[in-house]
Amino acid sequence: MKHNCSNNERVTTALLLAAGIGSRLYPLTQNEPKCLTIVNGMSILERLISSLNQHGFKRLVVITGHLENHIRDFLGNQAGDITIDYIFSPVYKTTNNIYSLWMAREVINEPFLLLESDLVFDESLLDTMLYPDRIAVAKMQPWMDGTCVTIDQSQRVKAFWAGKAYSFGAIKYKTVNIYSISLNSWHCIVKKLDQHISEGKVNDYYETVFAEMIADGSLFFKIVSFDGKPWYEIDTIEDLAEAEKLFSSDNYTCTKIIALSQPDFLNIQLINAVRSPREATGTLSVAK
Repeated sequence: MKHNCSNNERVTTALLLAAGIGSRLYPLTQNEPKCLTIVNGMSILERLISSLNQHGFKRLVVITGHLENHIRDFLGNQAGDITIDYIFSPVYKTTNNIYSLWMAREVINEPFLLLESDLVFDESLLDTMLYPDRIAVAKMQPWMDGTCVTIDQSQRVKAFWAGKAYSFGAIKYKTVNIYSISLNSWHCIVKKLDQHISEGKVNDYYETVFAEMIADGSLFFKIVSFDGKPWYEIDTIEDLAEAEKLFSSDNYTCTKIIALSQPDFLNIQLINAVRSPREATGTLSVAK
């Protein structure tokens, strides 16, 4: 497969995976989807929308599931300069994020930014994620777990690893669950997603697909470091408490807020952060 490595087309579409139940954040997610969890006075979702607006995004596709009407009511069809489209997953209770990503195959035909809906981060961290085939990473710290990568001398991903798998001494980097994806790469990813879904692998993580494609050379990602500025992934009540400390108004100052269509949001202020999760052992399974 030939990739266009010099692709300088700026990404202006984002895909947000927001179908999950967020069971580890219960009872906060009993009556609200995870992305509407409040962190220091503002929801994860509104912080994300503000950041996308400030970076010139024009389109947002949201994969919904759990309490999806709450997300639609919150965002409407337009937020600032961003037009919003929705795809509802009727099987969100019995599938994982590989299925959510697969559901976007027919509505996205342009380069895009892939994000998960439990992330809070300093908005300036998106500055270097606006061009295709990049992955946000951070150096592994003792408190981090979940999917990570090793890289080669060209600062490209060499392999994906799950959990605390031993990588033969190579330095590992935590995935932040933000990717920019070129149209070339997306077409190849969709073919691999089709294969997994047709085989009934609807409960996998999409990183399994990325791992296979990195291994066979059909996909590449250049790393973008998220070290040095705050980010956090909120999966549990404990994560939320840590994020609120990290992004407290005492040590973090926010910038311009983009108002959503609902008047209730006009005077809300923005502050935030995130960490990455997924418990597993061993490398991600790579089909040969």
